[in-house]
Amino acid sequence: MAKLYFYYSAMNAGKSTTLLQSSFNYQERGMNTILFTAAIDDRYGEAVISSRIGLEATARVFDEATDLFTVVTDSLKTRPLHCVLVDEAQFLSKDQVFQAAAIADSLRIPVLCYGLRTDFRANLFEGSKWLMALADELNELKTICTCGKKATMNLRIDGEGRAVREGQSIEIGGNDRYIALCRKHFMEKLYGPQSGPDTMNAAPGEKDKG
Repeated sequence: MAKLYFYYSAMNAGKSTTLLQSSFNYQERGMNTILFTAAIDDRYGEAVISSRIGLEATARVFDEATDLFTVVTDSLKTRPLHCVLVDEAQFLSKDQVFQAAAIADSLRIPVLCYGLRTDFRANLFEGSKWLMALADELNELKTICTCGKKATMNLRIDGEGRAVREGQSIEIGGNDRYIALCRKHFMEKLYGPQSGPDTMNAAPGEKDKG
């Protein structure tokens, strides 16, 4: 039985590298793969999945109008497919996660999704939320905080390296805009050393009123 997998992590944990290695493993054995990446992220060129260590591959882009199930079904008319791999899976919609599940269940093709779990304010992305709800297997890819502990959070920073507390959930960027941190240091950077439940629930800037 084919499965839907979600590989999640904080920034810079090697998600794209792992995806590209997985695709290579299939291709090395004579099997065909189809790769998807988010249209919104074109830092390395349109329809390109690129890793920080220099690996890259062309991919199909998805946006909010893309029907993954239809794309895969159409591809099957010209060649067999043995694996579907999705980069930047946090940007999938709820419907697209259900389509990914249908690919595994109805077409019997494994679907491997790679993405961030939460945004810069610790809110689940839509795609990540539904992948965590529907995926057959959840796998955490690990990276480290500046303190050496496991990093689980994504801190957005400005041009001066200061924590950003307000803004849109989605803002494309790399090391110039985000730092992967453990929860303790994420809370301290974003909310101060006395961070806690009350601080987390406060509106942006409310903690600083006095």
